Amino acid sequence: MSPEEENKIIDEAYQALINSYLSSSHRKHVERIEKAYRFARRAHEGIRRRSGEPYILHPIAVATIVSQEIGLGSRSICAALLHDVVEDTEYTLDDIKAIFGDEVINETGQKVGDKVANIVDGLTKISGGIFGDKASAQAENFRKLLMTMSSDNRVVIIKMADRLHNMRTLSSMPPAKQKKITGETMYIYAPLAHRLGLYAIKTELEDLSFKYEHPNTYARISEAIAASEEKRNSVFERFSRPIRERLDEEGFVYEFKARVKSCYSIWKKMERKRIPIDEIYDIYAARIVFECPEGRDENDDCLKIYRMISQLYRTHPERTRNWLINSKPNGYRALHMTVMGPEGNWIEVQIRSQKMDYNDEHGNAVHWFYKEDGAEIDENDQFIKWYKEIEEILKTPEPNALDFLDSIKLNLYARDIMVFTPKGDMLLLPKNATVLDLAFTLHSEIGTHCIAGKINHRLVPLSHKLSSGDQVEILTSQSQKPQPEWEKFVITSKGKRRLNMAFRHMRREAMERGEEKFKAFMAENSVEITNENLARIINHLGVQNKEDLFYKVGQGKIELTPMIIKALKPASQGFLTKLWRSSFGSSKSSKTTSEPTGKGEEIDKRKVYVLKTVDGKSNYHLANCCHPLPGDDVVGYIDSNNNVVVHKMDCPTAMKLKTGFGSRLVETQWETGSEKFFASVRVEGVDRMGILQEIIYLISTNLAINIRRLSINSDGGVFNCEMDIYVENVNTVTKMCKRLSRVKGVTKAIRQS
Repeated sequence: MSPEEENKIIDEAYQALINSYLSSSHRKHVERIEKAYRFARRAHEGIRRRSGEPYILHPIAVATIVSQEIGLGSRSICAALLHDVVEDTEYTLDDIKAIFGDEVINETGQKVGDKVANIVDGLTKISGGIFGDKASAQAENFRKLLMTMSSDNRVVIIKMADRLHNMRTLSSMPPAKQKKITGETMYIYAPLAHRLGLYAIKTELEDLSFKYEHPNTYARISEAIAASEEKRNSVFERFSRPIRERLDEEGFVYEFKARVKSCYSIWKKMERKRIPIDEIYDIYAARIVFECPEGRDENDDCLKIYRMISQLYRTHPERTRNWLINSKPNGYRALHMTVMGPEGNWIEVQIRSQKMDYNDEHGNAVHWFYKEDGAEIDENDQFIKWYKEIEEILKTPEPNALDFLDSIKLNLYARDIMVFTPKGDMLLLPKNATVLDLAFTLHSEIGTHCIAGKINHRLVPLSHKLSSGDQVEILTSQSQKPQPEWEKFVITSKGKRRLNMAFRHMRREAMERGEEKFKAFMAENSVEITNENLARIINHLGVQNKEDLFYKVGQGKIELTPMIIKALKPASQGFLTKLWRSSFGSSKSSKTTSEPTGKGEEIDKRKVYVLKTVDGKSNYHLANCCHPLPGDDVVGYIDSNNNVVVHKMDCPTAMKLKTGFGSRLVETQWETGSEKFFASVRVEGVDRMGILQEIIYLISTNLAINIRRLSINSDGGVFNCEMDIYVENVNTVTKMCKRLSRVKGVTKAIRQS
């Protein structure tokens, strides 16, 4: 491409940005944006992206997302255009300030240059992606990202736009880098977009990640959606016609359309229910967006439309979601209902005003982010409450980096249930939250001393899961202390964090008691506490270190006896002992030499690593957490011994590895071979005479598959069968499940691992 052609492409991209800005409701400061653009273009002159295109196209694209898809104004657009200047060029923040001269923001009196430079500074500090090669660096960089929300909240929004454009242009990256970027996108960015209310961006991030992690599955679902378009449109037309007639009669000005669900959300449902795409009927959702004239209550209009549709179609009694009064924590408001369509399939209908729809598309949280200094903020806003929780986590982070990230991640998802205190105060909690979660949500002291709960005056244990509408009373006792088993049924980040803090406090108290007892014991026996003496006692008692020693003494798990003093005296070695040690070495050295000292061959991460088995020896290890099979979409992780450990792409452990250790990932490819692999299959159905024999005959004889374990249970005419088998690849399992599904009485046959 000639320089003239490139310049034309750049100019057209910039003009598209200006056009989107001019069509917005913001006050027009085109000259301000023009200054930033000219400076950015000069700074990035001659620099190219990995794809080969001029680098300036990237900041223009990020600025366009910020303006057109998120709806921010001129200062954010300027910061987006300049977001890589300080990191990638020789220019400084002072140079950025100088671009805008003495121009002042009328509302605050601040200089425009200072404000834009502050945003760019925040973006520079978290540059290079949230996640580094080490988990500790990863957590620290993510902490920086969230802390910028307290200085200028637009930093996190522009970073989101930057990530979206990087995902849109991910094809130019090498495969291992793609896995790292998609991993951190799914682990943090998509949930964060969800929490911010940026649903369109969240959906696209998920879909793009899915496209690169499961390319074949993504292609199959896309093709199936395209193939069903004509039939889908026909059904929607018949479904929507009577609703449109009623809306027209009532004088509503509206838009009524069907929105196809994303490939990723369809795939998640296929995985969750273990069904093929042709058995998923709710591939699309219908949406009514209406104009609400000034002075009319938009909630009343939503309910009016709901009643109209209820008179036309049968509603699903358990699938109505009302987020009109009590919005989701990210500010999402709408009324959802599910009705029986013309072909006997359930169809979800989303009812919302234009204002609700705008907030959904652009993110309600963005409007809070974009408030000018001094603007009044509603302390009861659910997003504000969430942000305060994030601030609390940042002040007392988990010592372990990945635990910190998990704690943050738990806070990124919207809450699903509403519970009430005995006084009628409402609290929002995640689905599956327990009585103990609620206790820790109320206060750390209530959580640590909680003994049980009362739901609607009925006594329930701490592990009892709460449901929407429950009125819960927490019962406490001062003698109660946190128990280790509590960790099994605390799911909220606040509960986990406060429980861990209580455990650490209890451990510290026990260590202090133990240290006092130990010092008194040593003094009574006139023994000096030296490093040498401590080392001998630690070795004698088999504890890890002195902290472990003090803790176990304080807990009463170790009794201080005269035998400990005897252990301080060096034992005399007999003749046979000396002969043994001189001939064969000590037990310690023997243990050391028995451990593997070599590492695997060096692996070129730039190339595709072929997973193969030669003479019974494999050049990889299968992860026990997900049991991948040849044919599965997998990712290779190079461990500390330079061995390649293979995980399924959507394995939770793999998600963490992709997020925290991207530099250790390697693109993999299965080699066809004769090796057998473990798989677990579950079969369900209606019990009848001889069905088990038919299943076994089909698997062992017709398909020649080796069954290693089989367990069957029948109750009330329904049977459940679990079996472990050995197969060559995932296609064998898929074929087996399809054949089993045709057996009379079998309702489901699915692979479990």
